[in-house]
Amino acid sequence: MDISANDCYQAVVARDERYDGRFFTCVTSTGIYCRPVCPARTPRFANCRFVVSAAAAQDAGFRPCLRCRPESSPSSAAWAGTSAVVSRALALIEAGALDNGSLEALAERVGLGTRQLRRLFIKHLGAAPSSVAQTRRLLLAKQLIHQTRLPMSDVALGSGFASIRRFNEAFSQLYGRPPSSLRGVRSSVAEHADIILLLPYRPPYDWEAMLDFLQRRAIAGMEQVVDGIYQRTIRIGADVGVVCVEHVPARQALRVKIGFSQLQALPSIIDRLRRMFDLKADPDAISRLLSREPMLAPLLAARPGLRVAGAWDAFEVAVRAILGQQVAVAAGVTLVSRLVARLGEPLAAPSVSGLTRYFPEPEAFDPEVILTLGMPRSRAAALVNLACACLAEPGLLERQRDLSHTLTRLCALPGIGEWTANYIAMRAMQESDAFLASDVALQRAVAGGGVRPDAKQLLALAEQWRPWRAYAVMHLWAADGVNAGVNSDLNRTLEENKHAISA
Repeated sequence: MDISANDCYQAVVARDERYDGRFFTCVTSTGIYCRPVCPARTPRFANCRFVVSAAAAQDAGFRPCLRCRPESSPSSAAWAGTSAVVSRALALIEAGALDNGSLEALAERVGLGTRQLRRLFIKHLGAAPSSVAQTRRLLLAKQLIHQTRLPMSDVALGSGFASIRRFNEAFSQLYGRPPSSLRGVRSSVAEHADIILLLPYRPPYDWEAMLDFLQRRAIAGMEQVVDGIYQRTIRIGADVGVVCVEHVPARQALRVKIGFSQLQALPSIIDRLRRMFDLKADPDAISRLLSREPMLAPLLAARPGLRVAGAWDAFEVAVRAILGQQVAVAAGVTLVSRLVARLGEPLAAPSVSGLTRYFPEPEAFDPEVILTLGMPRSRAAALVNLACACLAEPGLLERQRDLSHTLTRLCALPGIGEWTANYIAMRAMQESDAFLASDVALQRAVAGGGVRPDAKQLLALAEQWRPWRAYAVMHLWAADGVNAGVNSDLNRTLEENKHAISA
């Protein structure tokens, strides 16, 4: 852990929200672990042990505090920047990779052996992958108990447990009581009733910017923004549903309403929503690095909570990226909306006004139909090739190994170049270091009315922005055409180092 024990304790004394989710306090006198913001009486320093993850605390024999509820803390980013492999494996675990899959399969997906992966998890998270997965299930179960009225059998199913018996055993072993005791009243809900949960984030959060980004790219009939609420249809395999997302600033969280037929998909849905709305970001860490650049500093000061807008589905965003090549945002959205209208499956019984279709699956991409949508033949061929490739290799667009490996895999597909590959990586895979060096709007924003860098120059300048180059992209896009004067420092840098950068 990169925070000293003294600094951790001072954060606990001050109940400093900036440290919430970055570490947990294990109190040896009570056997409980807490968040830094816990309202309980501050324990003595001698009784405190500080760990980087909830899994490490539970592995050490501590149980979650019932007052500060560790399941309600923002997702920990303590491992970010320490091990790319751990971050990728952890993202796969949070998406449910160990609920139905093996540790061997997980290790293979990130390019390591199981023993090496286990050693890295112990080093960076203080717990083995299996313990991390079990902690995720237990904390999600506790969240469902507190925030929904689901019966306990559905809580077990929705949190990733294979059976109610295993759920009861794991819960009782950790808390020393049955799960029903945390609720206190008998629960009953109608079958397939919507589930409403709070997904916390680390403040600040620029909800208006996120909503504007998604609204300008909303596909007609499939997603929309109504009264500050984002709504869209969703599909996981053969199962379909609808989600609605709104901001609850007083709780530093997004409230999500999930209407989906299969509770087993709930962990995956929650993980996708966290990635889509970039709820795992650490604004302080991002700002500390990017603010060193004189040109970016005022942009981060003006919009400290700007996030990278993710996507619900990787195949969907890949199609969007191909159709958005070399056209304005509005023109790209028009093409995608036509495609969904022709190929998307209609809702059998629409539950939200305005939402009528799902995004089409790869097998629905009929070449003859796509050619009638009004696009160049090469672009239509790229869509068909993408669909065929995804059918042949279902995990093609999953986040694996490192960014360079991901970009190489994507660029091997016909019709996908560096810009498209980085766009897919940035939005669909939450690659924080993806960078669209050839993007015209990005180059224009950097130039700010002065000398305009080419892709090679921009890449060289952006080296110092790693590993947060995707956030620099979002800030520069937001500034494009709004405040050209802030870029004068970078213009001077470009002029002064033009020959060195181009070498």
